[in-house]
Amino acid sequence: MKKKFFINNPKVYFIAEIGINHNGDINNALKLIEEAKKAGCNSVKFQKRYPRECVPKKMWNIKRSTPWGEMTYIEYKEKMELNKNDYKKIIKFCKKLKIDWFASCWDLKSVDFMEELNIPYYKVASASLTHIDLLKKIKKTKKPVIISTGMSTFKQIKKAVRILGHKNLGILHCNSSYPAKYEELNLKLIPKLKKIFPKSIIGYSGHEKGLSSTVAAAVLGAKIIERHITLDKAMWGTDQLASIEPMGFARVIRDIRIIETALGEPRKIVFQSEKEVMKKLRMFN
Repeated sequence: MKKKFFINNPKVYFIAEIGINHNGDINNALKLIEEAKKAGCNSVKFQKRYPRECVPKKMWNIKRSTPWGEMTYIEYKEKMELNKNDYKKIIKFCKKLKIDWFASCWDLKSVDFMEELNIPYYKVASASLTHIDLLKKIKKTKKPVIISTGMSTFKQIKKAVRILGHKNLGILHCNSSYPAKYEELNLKLIPKLKKIFPKSIIGYSGHEKGLSSTVAAAVLGAKIIERHITLDKAMWGTDQLASIEPMGFARVIRDIRIIETALGEPRKIVFQSEKEVMKKLRMFN
């Protein structure tokens, strides 16, 4: 039986995308989980890949300077991966802090890896949205899925949704540039996605530097907000610059929670507090 989707209330669900910002260090990963919880996040997300399964071979032997010295790109990607014992520590720590966890799988073997850990939900990264075999394998797990839609056409998005099914599915509007330009965020697509996919939950995965546009995404109807989290934007790593630090994450969550309260209902209400003012100021009813 397919698991019930974990987003079952009208409030925005916040995902702290840890991704590879741990730089292959389990201690960094655990610290990021702790900071995400303090900020008010509902979940943390990781990335799992077997680099030799999903990194294009033309990239393998490109030399790269890293904190561990110069190495090939494929060596660097393998060094960034957390192992099964690391994930067991992550799962235990998340359970202790009462925060959800899940991961995006970039290849078929990674799905097997995560199934052995009883992953509760899956993420399909924008880069993997057209990986049909991966989508079909994830579908067979009968677990809820969130997809990001950066770099994708409507045709490609609709094909992925047909494979995965509309229910128990989150669809995140996304621009896959790191960092994304404000003029390319195209946030007005969020209400349109809600109309096209009414049975799915629409959200936003942001890679811009600032916070205000993420708040705007929630105003436009995004019910899932995903942002990359980092301990320090100055840390080494490809995703750090497009990430936000814990204090920034806490601020965006605070602002969106205030907006959720302020939005109210689409009907005119004369509140009791106004009625008290009315007694003082109105001469005519």
